[in-house]
Amino acid sequence: MNFVFMKKLSFLLILLIFLGGCFQKKEIFDDYTASIKNFQYKLNVEFSDTKISPLTKKDLKKFKSLDFFPIDSTYRVIAKFELNENPIFFEMPTSTGRRPIYKTYGTATFTLNGKELKLHIYQDQDLIKEPDYKNHLFIPFTDLTNSNGSYGGGRYIDLEIPEDDTMVIDFNRAYNPYCAYNEKYSCPIPPRENDLSVEIKAGVKDYLK
Repeated sequence: MNFVFMKKLSFLLILLIFLGGCFQKKEIFDDYTASIKNFQYKLNVEFSDTKISPLTKKDLKKFKSLDFFPIDSTYRVIAKFELNENPIFFEMPTSTGRRPIYKTYGTATFTLNGKELKLHIYQDQDLIKEPDYKNHLFIPFTDLTNSNGSYGGGRYIDLEIPEDDTMVIDFNRAYNPYCAYNEKYSCPIPPRENDLSVEIKAGVKDYLK
């Protein structure tokens, strides 16, 4: 083989490797986008179902879809999980007089847009008695988009107990408490310790009636 041919062959191999990497990244991104769209679809199906929808009868008649922030993988973060070795059982304040018992399960520390943040994680002591929710964890939080794009009372994220000292927190899966749609519901109020001093432009937006 002559030198010119070898040079062209090397260039083609490098180009194929580069394109392969790009296609792989695109495939991963497409899969992630699809998973979030599926999450959004399931929420819309739930809200459209007259048997389980939290919407009032009046709002349900004209309901088409919830409003979401654009899907952004930046808001899918890998957090360092720290189990609370000395958990506290407490009554979680709600939008009504109800006071469900929660357990302080642990904390999640992560970096978002160059800022280190921490969220406290809780466990509903009644909910975990149900087989399907025995590993369920709960993060209620507020951020700088509240009443400015997202629901003023904060939002929620559901998680599973992690297998090690890391966990994925995906704000694209953040959803509103039912109180955002119907005042008849009793919803946990996010504790002050979970007030994030950043804008979380991901997940479900405020419901505009």
